[in-house]
Amino acid sequence: MTDLSSHSNDTTPTQVDRVWVAIAVVLAGVAVLTPADFLPVVRETASSLGHTAIFIAFAVFAVGYMKANGSETLLARAFQGRESRMIIAGALAGGLSPFCSCEVIPFIAAMLALGAPLSAVMAFWLASPLMDPAMFFITLSALGLPFAVAKTLSAVGLGLFGGFGVRLLAPSGFFANPLREQKTPPGCCSKKKPFEGAPVWSFWSESERVSVFWDTVRKNGAFLLKWLALAYLIEVLMVRHIPAELIAGFLGGEGVQPVVLGALLGGPAYLNGYAAVPLISGLLDQGMSQGAAMSFVLAGGVSCIPAALAVWALVKPRIFISYLGFAFIGSVLAGLIWGAVA
Repeated sequence: MTDLSSHSNDTTPTQVDRVWVAIAVVLAGVAVLTPADFLPVVRETASSLGHTAIFIAFAVFAVGYMKANGSETLLARAFQGRESRMIIAGALAGGLSPFCSCEVIPFIAAMLALGAPLSAVMAFWLASPLMDPAMFFITLSALGLPFAVAKTLSAVGLGLFGGFGVRLLAPSGFFANPLREQKTPPGCCSKKKPFEGAPVWSFWSESERVSVFWDTVRKNGAFLLKWLALAYLIEVLMVRHIPAELIAGFLGGEGVQPVVLGALLGGPAYLNGYAAVPLISGLLDQGMSQGAAMSFVLAGGVSCIPAALAVWALVKPRIFISYLGFAFIGSVLAGLIWGAVA
């Protein structure tokens, strides 16, 4: 589960979208500084977007369908049963569901308040920003099926690592009373109570759900288009102007160092999960190692602002620091494993 929906409505009709402004500013800079590159850069960016178009379309329609049919109600089942089963279900739910971080805050707050184990919640939170159906197909289009599958498995694995890590350390008392004191659970995506009722898989006769479907498709389509356009533009410029030996020197080669550097750089360099995909593609072309690429996307996805704020809003600082610690260690381990396999 990533932050797709949480940012798909980040401007009003009277506001200027900063992403499109950034694209215009970058293109204007190319036209002024290297005018001979302007048309080739535009063509290469458009070509990359065209190559990804079918994956974008599938992604936004899939998310629209899942939002309209109420699939988020299934998420509650991840927090029922024995603790080990909850950890596994939480990691799977977080890694596969297409709902944004802020949408699940009220639900998670209620589950923790009712006594759901932090281990299962940690598994969910660590996996949730890293993968969903839309992210899988965007990753597939730019980085190939092996990387997309490996990232999916790593997202679930990272959730399991954090969940069972919390369970193992729970007797120490460090994870006791994790919630901040607050009068009402925070939330930002919707005023409606989430996760009520059963999914309605065939909703086309219900006008309200059809409206949700098309509204989600429109907003998410616009969101992906603008961010991927900016990311592909940066990728084209990066490949053209950054020496490959510079990237290879820092993030190339084998061993632990490039993987650790990838994890450390992931947070501050991360735009969002979708924009990161073309950037990683460009970095790989420039000599970045496969292991560093994996640690970059995992550590950056967990520490990106929407995902991190969803955790910070609910839990005490020591729990939040543990969340980041599990993310960093798990990202490095996943990067080392993927680097060895790839």
